[in-house]
Amino acid sequence: MSHTARRDELAANLDVVRRRIATACGQAGRDPAEVSLVVVTKFFPASDVRLLADLGVTDVGENRHQEAEVKAAECADLGLRWHFIGGLQSNKAAAVAAYADVVESLDRAKLVGPLSRGAHARGHDLDVLLQVSLDPPGAEHRSGADPADLADLARRVDEAGMLRLRGLMAVAPLGEEPGVAFARLAEVRADFLREHPDAAVLSAGMSGDLEVAIVHGATHVRVGSAVLGPRPQVQ
Repeated sequence: MSHTARRDELAANLDVVRRRIATACGQAGRDPAEVSLVVVTKFFPASDVRLLADLGVTDVGENRHQEAEVKAAECADLGLRWHFIGGLQSNKAAAVAAYADVVESLDRAKLVGPLSRGAHARGHDLDVLLQVSLDPPGAEHRSGADPADLADLARRVDEAGMLRLRGLMAVAPLGEEPGVAFARLAEVRADFLREHPDAAVLSAGMSGDLEVAIVHGATHVRVGSAVLGPRPQVQ
């Protein structure tokens, strides 16, 4: 596909997604300006990131450290905010903090020290979201802290230095209606905000369920395929 054709494709997809966000906000009685779009560029080339930036995208998300590190370096001149949203290994956390502006997947205390050290080495604070599990007790779940552990995790972040606690992130569990899961998330968030009123970011919702997430208070939606199309076969 030519550069121009790809740009036109991304522009059309972005328009659809932005309209979906605006419509969902209207139905929820919210201002569309309250909801930020994070475009997840996993497996897509830096050339697509450049086109997205040209089309007004300011926030991009990556799931894998090695890919994210290279892509962030290649696109350092664009002034984007890089969100690391994948599962994070403690031995990679400091390296992630060297290029990420936001880490959305802080889900255990073991990550706090390395992230803080990486931010210190970089020389500025790192925004973090606590990833909370929405799975029922005993389920084999995606990454995420148990809601009961959020208070202790937040305390550790506050005490670490160089980390700014901005809010929560979650993924709807497989096999459950997103609305049910995001309703639970809204309750968890309400409790969390009572203790951390400045940590108001809620990253929830993806290509298939962003409208439901917005209804339940999402301030950031993480969208990949609806903007970029199917992931490339060669990964």
